[in-house]
Amino acid sequence: MSAPNRVPRHVALVMDGNGRWAKQRGLQRTEGHRKGEAALNDIVEGCIELGIPYLTAFVFSTENWRRSPDEVRFILGYSRKILRARRDLLHAQNVKIQWMGRRSRLWSSVSRELDDAAELTKNNTGVTLTMCMNYGGRAEIADAAAAIARDVAAGVLKPNKVDEDLFARYLAQPELPDVDLFLRTSGEQRISNFLLWQSAFAEFVFDDTLFPDFDRSHLRRAVEAYGNRERRFGAEAPISLG
Repeated sequence: MSAPNRVPRHVALVMDGNGRWAKQRGLQRTEGHRKGEAALNDIVEGCIELGIPYLTAFVFSTENWRRSPDEVRFILGYSRKILRARRDLLHAQNVKIQWMGRRSRLWSSVSRELDDAAELTKNNTGVTLTMCMNYGGRAEIADAAAAIARDVAAGVLKPNKVDEDLFARYLAQPELPDVDLFLRTSGEQRISNFLLWQSAFAEFVFDDTLFPDFDRSHLRRAVEAYGNRERRFGAEAPISLG
């Protein structure tokens, strides 16, 4: 197992493969999403065990509206149901729930459940679970730029004060640290418009396991892979003296 100081502080999770998992078993795609919810719960518990303080999960993207209306309705409705059912358990586990994404177009009933879960758990000090709903990395960056432009136009911000640190304060959840480990399941090797700004120096692990079959043991192996990598952030590699 990795040394404690090599456990990532922030894990970004793309939960891919629910539909393929269901298709392989002759089931409706919605059954894959049901099984995927249980997998996410196990990953949260894995983060608690490993001491990972931040987990950000890609639940529903700005591009997912292109899926069939039936699947969209199921994902949003099921997310709303699970938030209501799981928030007390997560609260008991000292998990802090928050979310980010555009409220526009997102069902108000879903955003209310997200807000209620965030309010209930806001003082918790364990794993911070960020649920990304109606989220896209480009949209987040565009929204931050628009907010900065409004403040410049209003005279409350000088253009020459805009730098990377200031820009980051305009992101949806500015207190989130940069992503250390970007983890995607199902074997696909894409970032799919997820946490573009925050993942600038992330280590990427692509696991072939379809998400419904993914559990904390897979997470542990990904953390071990992360711990064995040399992170330089653009600096020169150390010279070997051996």
